[in-house]
Amino acid sequence: MTTKRYHNDKIKGRLAGLSIAGSMLLWLGLQWLAVEFNLSVRIMLLVDLSVMAIMIWSLIITFQIWRKSRHSDES
Repeated sequence: MTTKRYHNDKIKGRLAGLSIAGSMLLWLGLQWLAVEFNLSVRIMLLVDLSVMAIMIWSLIITFQIWRKSRHSDES
């Protein structure tokens, strides 16, 4: 059971890391494209809010992994 939990936490951690890195790369690229193609402020606000939602989701997942590992160390 412990190895399965460790494996699930490892997958969740990898997913959180990839989502942080991917969303930041996407955000940087879209910031550059916004200047080049003169995109609307509304579109860029939507992009910013989407990236913020991904970051908050990743933070929640990371906190859950940390809390679970801390709880298993105490037991």
